[in-house]
Amino acid sequence: MTNILGVALPAAMLLLTSTIFMAFVRLMKGPSFPDRVVALDIMTTVAMGLIGLYAMESGEVIFLDVALFLALVSFLGTVAFAYYVERRQLRTGSGE
Repeated sequence: MTNILGVALPAAMLLLTSTIFMAFVRLMKGPSFPDRVVALDIMTTVAMGLIGLYAMESGEVIFLDVALFLALVSFLGTVAFAYYVERRQLRTGSGE
């Protein structure tokens, strides 16, 4: 591994980890349900980045399959949430 990657990969991992902690705080605080879902989506997206960086550092490409699976699950969760919000708005009649 070149010298620049030896410095950049741990630094990027540290920054992404701090991003996950900040999104976790937003997940716990809210204030609304959509805010929490967005925070969870951010956490999964950043986790995919962390997995990709770890795959680069370790040289194991199998971790990219894990990131792909996480992306699929995250996408399905976001679609399910959007469906839930749409159904709730139709039921209550609010246009917000």
